[in-house]
Amino acid sequence: MEFTGIGIGEGIAVGRVARMADRIPDPPEDARTVDEPAEVERATRALVAVGEELRSRGDRAGGSAQEVLEAQALMAGDPSVLADVRTRIAGGRTAERAVHEAFAAYRELLASLGGYLAERAADLDDVSQRVVAHLTGSPAPGVPEPGHPFVLVARDLAPADTALLDLERVLALVTFEGGPTSHTAILAREKGLPAVIGAADAEALVDGESVIVDAARGRVVGAPTPEQLAEAEQRIAERAERAAAPVAPGRLADGTPVALLANLGAPDEAVRAVELGAEGVGLFRTEFLFLDSQAAPDADAQREAYTRLLAAFPGRKVVVRVLDAGADKPLAFVNDDEEANPALGLRGIRALRRSEGVLREQLAALAAADAATSADLQVMAPMIATVEETRWFVGLCREYGLESAGVMIETPSAALIADRVLAACEFASIGTNDLTQYTMAADRLLASVAGLQDPWSPAVLRLIGEVGAAGRRVGRPVGVCGEAAADPLLAVVLVGLGVTSLSMSPSALGDVRTRLAGVGPRDAERMAEAAVAAEGADEARRAAEAVAPGSG
Repeated sequence: MEFTGIGIGEGIAVGRVARMADRIPDPPEDARTVDEPAEVERATRALVAVGEELRSRGDRAGGSAQEVLEAQALMAGDPSVLADVRTRIAGGRTAERAVHEAFAAYRELLASLGGYLAERAADLDDVSQRVVAHLTGSPAPGVPEPGHPFVLVARDLAPADTALLDLERVLALVTFEGGPTSHTAILAREKGLPAVIGAADAEALVDGESVIVDAARGRVVGAPTPEQLAEAEQRIAERAERAAAPVAPGRLADGTPVALLANLGAPDEAVRAVELGAEGVGLFRTEFLFLDSQAAPDADAQREAYTRLLAAFPGRKVVVRVLDAGADKPLAFVNDDEEANPALGLRGIRALRRSEGVLREQLAALAAADAATSADLQVMAPMIATVEETRWFVGLCREYGLESAGVMIETPSAALIADRVLAACEFASIGTNDLTQYTMAADRLLASVAGLQDPWSPAVLRLIGEVGAAGRRVGRPVGVCGEAAADPLLAVVLVGLGVTSLSMSPSALGDVRTRLAGVGPRDAERMAEAAVAAEGADEARRAAEAVAPGSG
């Protein structure tokens, strides 16, 4: 039996299924308690036990996973939650129902605040489920631990689920829900895990069953035959052989160069990126220096971080995005206004113009780091919408001796006048995540419209084509640094639309490099034309695959 979904990457894996436990049913509303003190005691013990378990798991995991689980433990121990639980039990609720309702109310509060806090609302569901599981004696939700390498099969994964994924044990991911921009898909790309997302029929898979997860073909094969297993093992061996071969620059089959660059969020990530064949950096996010701070970091701290980054790429291109504050990354010292819709408010270049001193100090630090190293530093501004914004930013960069200034094209307005925007700067990089959000009028943080957040949308692809054509007309390079670049099939389409460089999570570089090497320029153009002519995102993906070399 075979199940189809959206393949993430080009990988393939063979292993036994371990299913994540289904969500525990909501406790019944009509259940009533007759012993209030006993129910309060039960609820209190369960909250404490879950908090201790989360902390213990965090201690074992370490790193960023520990931070996620510590935050969840604090949620379990929040005095306001316990007070709410007590009140509900006093009103006749059982401990299970009181916990469920208290966390649901807390969740609604966080969701209403938007941005980062809204994203944390989903973590409350996980904590609530764990406490109810403790009270009922049910298996706790979360990643199973079968004691051997396994293929993880789940409805979908929450951020807290992925925090403790043991990549030495998890061979591949299969989910019944989710799309190409879901948290699970992003995790799979970042970690280089084979994954098939949104394979609804795969819910029929059972624990211990042998499967093949074929991300390159977007399929899951249950109970594979010996012949299917042999083919899969051969492809795994061939892929390992390609990975061990000397890394070459990105190029099409005829030798046309396509620079393959890395998206990085901290200088420490540079070494791994170089090992995986990054030809430079297409997006360095500087937010790591600013988040969780009450004031902007001083010039010395910034200069030291930028110097470490640039020193890792001597003679190579490094594109640094200046601070992208606002929306899901609010910073009080840049913009402390409360906005009804921050994604459409003071973010990116708009916020920086309001706090010009923060930007000037950042540009000064970048100029100092540039002078101390030999990398080809290029600086770009986020969320450009007009030619005037472009000229303002480029002029400021010139004041600090930064000669290569470019822009992020993330708004339809910038894409539609890309020829004029590009004439005012040295390069452009398309942020497909935000360009998709604004083109489809679908907030990227809202699960209710996640299905629209797909860069395969023909409308998004047409806008990318406008930018690519503008780049050719005015002689400016155009890159892509959104999640779209990490999709090997979509990467070919982007090149066919006129994109000259692709920047992605370093683990995706190998798959994209291999896919590009198998197509010529005209192949890429045909695939792009087929995708743009489609009616929807799924149809665009299938249309591109249908005309790809070797598809017949």
